[in-house]
Amino acid sequence: MNRYAQLRELLLSLETDFIKFYEKNNKAAGTRVRKGMQQLKVLAQDIRGEVQGLKNED
Repeated sequence: MNRYAQLRELLLSLETDFIKFYEKNNKAAGTRVRKGMQQLKVLAQDIRGEVQGLKNED
């Protein structure tokens, strides 16, 4: 469940930047959103590989 907590924490940390970008048209917040989404993608891939590995062990 630690991985889930990491994923959730990363997503929640992006909330303010999403608001700043979409509602206030803050361009710098858009850059932070893109960076955060890339981190989210990498974390999701890591989790996916970990789940696949654990599944194949059984």
